[in-house]
Parts: sequence; C-alpha cells; structure tokens
Amino acid sequence: MVFSSTVFLFLFLPITLLLYFNPLCKKREYRNIVLLIMSLGFYGWGEPVFIFLMLLSIVVNWFLALQIDKNAENIKMQKHIVRFAVFYNLGILFIFKYLTFVLQNIGLLIHDQGIVINIALPIGISFFTFQILSYVLDVYYGNAKVQKNVLNVALYIAMFPQLVAGPIVRYSVVAEEIQSREESAQDFTDGFTRFVFGLGKKVLIANYLAMMVDNIFLMENRSVATLWLGCIGYALQIYFDFSGYSDMAIGLGRVFGFTFNENFNYPYISKSIPEFWRRWHISVSEWFRDYLFYPVIRSNWCIRLSNWSKKKFSKDVAKLIPTLVATMIVWTATGIWHGANWTYILWGVYYGVLISLSHIVKKPMKKWNKEHAFTGSKWFDIFRIVRTMFLVCIGYVLFRADSVNYAWSYLKGMFGIGVTQGIDDVFIEYIGNAKYVLIAALIFSVPIIPWLKENKKVPGMIKNVFVSIATIVVFALAVLVSIKSTYNPFIYFNF
Repeated sequence: MVFSSTVFLFLFLPITLLLYFNPLCKKREYRNIVLLIMSLGFYGWGEPVFIFLMLLSIVVNWFLALQIDKNAENIKMQKHIVRFAVFYNLGILFIFKYLTFVLQNIGLLIHDQGIVINIALPIGISFFTFQILSYVLDVYYGNAKVQKNVLNVALYIAMFPQLVAGPIVRYSVVAEEIQSREESAQDFTDGFTRFVFGLGKKVLIANYLAMMVDNIFLMENRSVATLWLGCIGYALQIYFDFSGYSDMAIGLGRVFGFTFNENFNYPYISKSIPEFWRRWHISVSEWFRDYLFYPVIRSNWCIRLSNWSKKKFSKDVAKLIPTLVATMIVWTATGIWHGANWTYILWGVYYGVLISLSHIVKKPMKKWNKEHAFTGSKWFDIFRIVRTMFLVCIGYVLFRADSVNYAWSYLKGMFGIGVTQGIDDVFIEYIGNAKYVLIAALIFSVPIIPWLKENKKVPGMIKNVFVSIATIVVFALAVLVSIKSTYNPFIYFNF
C-alpha cells in the first residue's frame, strides 16, 4: 500500500483516523495499540508473511536492548550483545537483499550458472533494520533509555508513516511522545497540510516525470539533449518522489502527535558535495555518520593507522589518511545499502571519492578563497551550485542504470561520444509536453516556499488563505490523477 493510492486515501487512512480519535479511545495506551495494529495491517497489505519477519526482529532487538541495560556494569558482556545484534540484523538484511546477488557473482567467477536462488525482498527492510539497530546501539551508547514495554518498541518500529521508506527516526526523538504525547487540532491541520503537499510532489510532479524518464532510459537511439533531459528529469523525479514521501510521513506523524526530524533541506541549492549530503536524505546520512563513520574513526586499527601516518607523512597528511579511509568505507557501505547491484556500489565509491577529494582540497581552497574577494559573490555561489549539480547528475546515471555497461554508454552519450545528434524530435516533443511540470519542479526544488512564509510584507491572514486554497487544489488534483493513473511506484520502496 502506498500513500498516494486511493485505497490508502479513502479507506485505510479514514478508518485509522476514526479508530484513533474515537472518544472511547482517549487513553494513550489504547491509541498506541490502534496505531500499532493499523501499522501492521498497512505493512501486511501486500505481503502478509513478512509481518512475522518484522515482528521477530522487533522482539529479538527488544530483548537484546534489555540485556544491554541489565549488564550495564559488565562492559565485556555488553559488547558481545551488541556484536550479536549487529550480526543478527545485518545477517537478516544480507539474506533477503544480497544473498542472490552474491551467489550470482560467485557463479560468474566459477562459470557455474546453477548457483541461483530467488528470495523476495520485504518492502522497506533496509529502513526498519537500520532503525531498530539504531535503537539497540543508542541504548548501548547511553543515548536512549531502554524501553521495557515490547509494544512501545513495536510501535516505534512499525509506525506506518515512516515504516517502509523512512525517514529513519531515532528512538530518543519519539520516546517521550510514544508514552505521553498530546494531539491537537493545530497539529492535525499542519500535519494534513504537509501530507497534501507531499502527495502533490509525488503524484503531480514525480509520477509524470517518471514516465518520461523511463521512456528515455529505454530508448536505443537518443540525442545528447535527450540524454541530458533524461538525467535531469530523473534528478527532479527522485527528489520529488522521495522528499514527497518524507513530507507525507512527517505530516502523518504530526497528525498522530509525533514530531519527526526533517529529511530533506533543499539539496539542489548545495554549493558542495558534502553540503548536498547534509541536505539530502538526512536521516540515512546521519545514521552512517553516527553508527559507521565515527566508530571506524575511533576503532583501534584506525588509531594505529593514524599513528603510523604521523611517522611517515606530514602532520596535515597524517590527519587526513584515517578520515579518507573511513569515508571510503562509509560510502561503499552506503552504495551497498541502496541495492544489490554493481551500479549502486560504484555510485557509493563515486561519492566516496568526491567527498575524499573535498577533504583533501578543503584547506587549500579555504586559503585560496581568502585571497580572492570574488569568491564571496553571488555569481561564484551560482557556479558552485551548478558544479555540484553537474557531479550529482553524473552520479544519478549510475544510480538509475540497470548495469554498469549501460551507465557507461549513457554517460558517454551525454558528452557526445557515440551519439550522432545534438537535438532530436524526441527531445523537442518531451520538452513541449512536460514544460510546465519541469518549470514547477525547478521552482519548487529551491526554497521559494520558506521565503514566502518568512516574507513579512505579506500579511499572515493572506498567507493562511493562500495555503488553505492551495491545499484544497493540490489535494483535488492529486486525487484525480491518482484515480486515473495506474503508474504509482515509490523509488525507495526498493530499498
């Protein structure tokens, strides 16, 4: 079930709201149970069998967290429990998501195509696995108090707004709200408004661009312009698809009294690749930073590497080496997390190299910037944004392509290699058909809405009336499109 489906909008959500806000269901415990049951129903709508896998993970990790808290004075035992928790969670993820890929590649190496196994991928397994693992690790690090009620842990993991595609919510963010939140009419209104605008992003922009992008990526003969249109179209599609989902998740959470952290902060105005990843998919970027990058940097072998570097290289270089190694490990892991395909792994390595280079040139560039006054100008900022987006678009080809060979062929074509035409009729036709959607996508991918909200020249009453009218119009259009269209996937459901 997806948020933008008519089943969700006109059946599941209304029933959930009626049960949740029922006068007979005022106690927090009752509302939590209603939300948990409906969340399990939401997840099991298409694949009921995988509910048991998620419930097993919830119970196992709840028990492991209790054991970590119980052995607070026994650090050695705590470490053993944490290692088991990591092994268990990543092991489940490996079996369902990567085992087939690994066996296929082993078969290629030994020239035996008989090693094939097909395992269905549970929707959102990467997200709920990382979320539940963050709970166990936060209890271990002392960043969250252990939850003794297994139903509260289950609600934290299974809560349907963020279950299948994030954002990854830290337990410490919602721990108090699970037990003592207060819903309000203002929260309901603000949350539903946020949900509607996310729905509009998904249905009115992302879905339309998806059809154009899919067609371009399936074509055999394309012009340079068409190839760039496909790449830029995909950049806009994935942003509005995923940020739209995040808006809907955050909005629905607000309706039920929960406050989730932001997951996107207008990444397409970033002036550097590191800034881009501080703005894009924030919850996953922070997960890898806190639970992989920092532990790697603090590990004994990395400290030994740092000590060795100090003996062999200058002070500045010695400081960089552990950071560069940790960066490459983290980004290779990030690529693997996104999918079982060599394109995702190369995409992760690509960003690892880019961010490593940014670490290397950071100090020289800082010095150079001080010496050149024009670097603070708007034109230089625009240049940096364009440069960043150029590199991001190159990465998107790797991310979108089905194979490494296809990605390489597509990238070469974007620069005129092996392509005979600069512009073709396909490009002109798509630009003509999609121009309004593309213009809207470009406008709303920059922070024009926050600027309008903060503009003091416009009276608050006018802003409120505008938001109300816009909400009604967007919802009506989104519903009409959803009823007519059968094309309604979420990109990140695959992860």
